[in-house]
Amino acid sequence: MSESRSNYTPRPMSSKTTYALGAVALAVIAVIVVVAVRGGHDGASVRNDGYGAAHDPGVHVTLEPDGSILLGKPAAPKTIDIFEDPICPGCGNMERIYGQEIAQKIDEGKLAVRYRLVNFLDNRSRSKDYSSRAVAANQCVAEGGSGPVYAKLHAELFTTKRPSEGGADLSNDELAAQARVAGAPESVLRCISTGAKVDAARTSATATTDALGAALGGSAATPAVFDGKTKIDVNNEDWVVALTS
Repeated sequence: MSESRSNYTPRPMSSKTTYALGAVALAVIAVIVVVAVRGGHDGASVRNDGYGAAHDPGVHVTLEPDGSILLGKPAAPKTIDIFEDPICPGCGNMERIYGQEIAQKIDEGKLAVRYRLVNFLDNRSRSKDYSSRAVAANQCVAEGGSGPVYAKLHAELFTTKRPSEGGADLSNDELAAQARVAGAPESVLRCISTGAKVDAARTSATATTDALGAALGGSAATPAVFDGKTKIDVNNEDWVVALTS
């Protein structure tokens, strides 16, 4: 897949698929590419550029039982769900453009975000398991309990440190080094470097992929943002403002 794609389907076509079905699949992929390019916002301006990641000490992070990561102040009146794969170019683009605007709303206590991380792009990483390992790193840091530390790591892994498909990705030690820069303690760094959560992260991320597919009425595609059961149109450049006004 090219760097311009933002939507993905997690299950590749079987090698036994007929030529006719293959032609249909290629047509569907062409449609997805058109939609993805539109959804990528490649030429859009970064919102709230210079604000950075959420940094208010009152911002909490919680690793939930299903592997989701809740970031925000306890009294935030609205919580949205953001589905992302750590390799997904469209997810990186969305974070690049809207991440700082979301961060400010989190710091202001107007919004909380439940990050629901998926891993269907594992096989498109050079290591063949980067998405799962990056999800595990996110979960290790979230379990550490510092909202600003998690926010900083998440922002870095989805923007400046996001690997391209098939390109060099980060080892567990390199993921731990990014967590160190974000301010994570040694116990969290060990969790990442040893891969302690990778198996659990792979399981939770796969279940989240299935949940996203069900919510979309078909195959999972990222990025996807939900306000309750309502899917948010992130092609509307004012979608963050609309959620918090």
